[in-house]
Amino acid sequence: TSSWLGLGLSLPNTGWGVESVCEALGGDHILDMIDCHRQKTCQMTIDQFSQTFADPSSDRVLNCLSLELSALPLAEVLQPPLVARKLCWVNNVWPSSPSLTATKPQVQKYCIMSMKNSYTDFHIDFGGTSVWYHAFSGEKHFFLIKPTPGNLSLYERWMCLSNKSETFLGDMVDKCYKLELKQGQTLFIPTGWIHAVYTPVNSWVFGGHFLHSLNIQLQLKVNELLDRSMYNPRKNPFPSFKVIHWLAGNKLKHDLADLNSDKTPCPTHLLNGIRALVATLKNWIHNSDSD
Repeated sequence: TSSWLGLGLSLPNTGWGVESVCEALGGDHILDMIDCHRQKTCQMTIDQFSQTFADPSSDRVLNCLSLELSALPLAEVLQPPLVARKLCWVNNVWPSSPSLTATKPQVQKYCIMSMKNSYTDFHIDFGGTSVWYHAFSGEKHFFLIKPTPGNLSLYERWMCLSNKSETFLGDMVDKCYKLELKQGQTLFIPTGWIHAVYTPVNSWVFGGHFLHSLNIQLQLKVNELLDRSMYNPRKNPFPSFKVIHWLAGNKLKHDLADLNSDKTPCPTHLLNGIRALVATLKNWIHNSDSD
């Protein structure tokens, strides 16, 4: 692996590609794909994907977004940026003992393989997570919309449109930013930002998701929005979402006690986040009791 100066990000060596995945996982390993022309999910082996990916005359446009490496032999070739690792609730609050029966979230190490002209329409990442992306090979064009209350309301309305695939959400809001992520560059997308992604050339990108204490209110608000949306494109929710919030609540209780004992004022963003978390946990208990 190679280390990315300044970010604490470890990456595979130059030349790493589909063949490396084949070698590590075996050509018969099944991958979930997005068939971009049909906007449908399909499955195929790595061997099949490798042949399509390398064929410039192929009329298929495939986008592999779900290959998470943490539990695979490839895990050691990738280390997320230091800031993501330090902020991540999974790293900070999940117990190291195996006593917890819930599944530990594995969402920090994705290998994204996208064919030329791949497109992912506007979405918000599951659980309101923040995201990091590193363009290992190729490039990505991001269309970004700030998660203001008005824009989130427009997003929810757009999600319900019968012709939303023909309606560019960026035209409905007052500002939609375009960012071109070039090979060798790293991008962080903050909590709740609405974004679409276009891939102009065959590309390899590494990335990951993380929940943290800097914007708990928006994380919870976005997750609630996604939960109530029948048309949520991210059908797989953040694993053990409620469990991680109970664990975070316990840690934040101790953090708040430490601040009080030192007579140190709690930062406003954290205090507001803790209040939102307490209200949500109470609501979960109430809903659980009424089930």
